[in-house]
Amino acid sequence: MEREVRYIVVTGGVISGLGKGLFISSLGKLLQSKGYKVVPIKIDPYINVDAGTMNPIEHGEVFVLDDGSEVDMDLGNYERFMNLTLTNKSSITTGKIFQRVIEKERRGDYLGKTVQPIPHITGELQHLYKELARESEAEIVLIEIGGTVGDIENQLFLESVRELALENEVFFIHCALVPVMGSVGEQKTKPVQQSVRLLREMGIQPNMLFCRSEKPLEEYITKKIAAFCGVKPDYVISGPDVKNIYDIPLILDRQMTAEKVLAGMKLFPKQKDLRDWKKFVENMNNPKGEINIAIIGKYTQLKDSYASIIESFDHCEGNLGYKVNLKWIESSEMESPNADFNQVFKNINGILVPGGFGSRGIEGKIKCINYARENNIPFLGLCLGMQLAVIEFARNVCGLTYAHTTEIKPESADPVIDIMNEQKDVKNLGGTMRLGKYPAVLKEGSLAKNLYHSSEVYERHRHRYEVNNNYIEILESKGLVFSGKSPNGKLMEFIELSDKLFFVATQAHPELKSRPLSPHPLFIGFAKAAIENSRLLAEKDKSVEKVLILN
Repeated sequence: MEREVRYIVVTGGVISGLGKGLFISSLGKLLQSKGYKVVPIKIDPYINVDAGTMNPIEHGEVFVLDDGSEVDMDLGNYERFMNLTLTNKSSITTGKIFQRVIEKERRGDYLGKTVQPIPHITGELQHLYKELARESEAEIVLIEIGGTVGDIENQLFLESVRELALENEVFFIHCALVPVMGSVGEQKTKPVQQSVRLLREMGIQPNMLFCRSEKPLEEYITKKIAAFCGVKPDYVISGPDVKNIYDIPLILDRQMTAEKVLAGMKLFPKQKDLRDWKKFVENMNNPKGEINIAIIGKYTQLKDSYASIIESFDHCEGNLGYKVNLKWIESSEMESPNADFNQVFKNINGILVPGGFGSRGIEGKIKCINYARENNIPFLGLCLGMQLAVIEFARNVCGLTYAHTTEIKPESADPVIDIMNEQKDVKNLGGTMRLGKYPAVLKEGSLAKNLYHSSEVYERHRHRYEVNNNYIEILESKGLVFSGKSPNGKLMEFIELSDKLFFVATQAHPELKSRPLSPHPLFIGFAKAAIENSRLLAEKDKSVEKVLILN
């Protein structure tokens, strides 16, 4: 007998950006705590086949999975909250689903039939939902439909889950906004009513409402929403604004959200365990100290471009008990001859240079790396951050004045960073990079090996360019340590400087694998070094104050 799978479908109304991804991540965490195996799916109604070619400023961070899939940043929240390692089966776009159906039509799989949105697109979607459930052996599949109800783009996806509910146990949750008019000060229910009406027009009656608002819902507002939307009052869940997103599972748990969802699907909790999560949140909300970290980026006007980095520092907060204050520095501004580095980095305990593409702000990042190295400020470089650290070292320590990357300067006299040989003839952007999980062998006695507590590690990558092996000898002779390499020794994966408080960089994106209850070793090591730097700065200030008093 085939195992029965339940499906939870989360839709959104009124406006985008309500936090459906965080809600479904939190609900998944709660269902896990009740003893159920879950797997999420994110549906994005854009024509792109994946998120790989999308500008971070326009759409936020491109999240990379172990299998090399470039996906929406919501999958990062899924992995972090639910501690899962997902595959490309958890990401569906309009482009991806249409591509699959068109490929089938070209092969003749439809035996000459007229291929139409219904039933072929909707049928293929249902096939994907069930295929993921079967392969993951999940008991509950969580489906998030991107966009808002009423959009032309997501109508086929809504139709697919309406059809799914005809033969399967499906629980519908609708997320909508309950705004407060400034002059009136009253929570307004009409936006929720209107979006539910649109959902009903698609043939879907929600079983639960998740109502986003500035403050918790008033009791009479809850009853009003329930009456007009055809939902039980206790199935109207309040989602007030929070400062800490990791509080959301606890807020939902206090309203017994998971228990209500399970009851609606004729299931019961098997267990209950949120102790470690509660301790993690308590540490974040009650820090015993704080540190200041500077992030040198080129997409700083949209913090979502660096979502996984931000979350990785949150994970450090919850495990170390220190608040991490992030200072965002636009790298192009540091290229100005008038840039005051001493002032910019005053009271900064650590400097991080993240990944990125393109020439804008490159020299500013290199200058910041130079400042970190020469002033012994803890430094962590990620992907492009490692490449630029190699360039900075080559220029200012090895004397290779014109060292550069051929990504920016193809005719560089000293191309210490160069494109991978197998990528030199590639013309298309999407899917042509070194993507996904790759192994690295760590050097004995290195800081990297001490941080990971392992000789071999696997990290996620997203890049085309590598350290040019023709320059390894001169770089090493001047003190640069290549502390991690590919198993064949040809690709340089980690660098570090042993005479610094903390100077580590990796060709990978470790931020993609950090989790709330198991923060990434590189970020934990960096944060600890920043805490030590803060202590040293405090002692220095005290000694200066003492000298002034004596004088």
